[in-house]
Amino acid sequence: MDIQVIKRYGKIAGLLGYALLVAFSFWKGYEPGMDMGKSLGYFTLEMLKVLPPAFVLIGLFEVWVKRETVERHFGSQAGLRGHIGGILLAGTTVGGLYVAFPVAYSLYRKGADLGVIFTYIGTSAICRVPMTIFEASFVGLKFSVIRLSVSIPLVIFSSMALGSFLRNRHYRVENGG
Repeated sequence: MDIQVIKRYGKIAGLLGYALLVAFSFWKGYEPGMDMGKSLGYFTLEMLKVLPPAFVLIGLFEVWVKRETVERHFGSQAGLRGHIGGILLAGTTVGGLYVAFPVAYSLYRKGADLGVIFTYIGTSAICRVPMTIFEASFVGLKFSVIRLSVSIPLVIFSSMALGSFLRNRHYRVENGG
């Protein structure tokens, strides 16, 4: 039997098993299973609120923004300015990594440097504006400033190193479709 067929049937079996567990939990009143089902419903609704508008904006970005513009601001010649631009773009990204990865792929297709893309992805996970405001209100502004002042340079340094490493090996991102 082909490995792809086994993977496909494994995924179907896993999803079917999950659905049966949740259905059985609601039927018999099993709290952990009911909580799993409610969480799935909640996160599905949240994703349906964020992803369609985000993908429309990504589509508009693909059509309206010229490749030369992305190359100038985020390309290999942009240097540290490109990384700072990636941080600013990441700070305004709504939807977390669900949206950040498609945006990063779109930037890559338009000519952005791999190091800048890694900076964008890394900082979209750690320094979104709403998340930072929320964090500062709970653990304090001093903690948030220290965390950002330590983590952002580390992200930039590791992104530059990884981007350089992959560029020297002529790495290309393949279309997963």
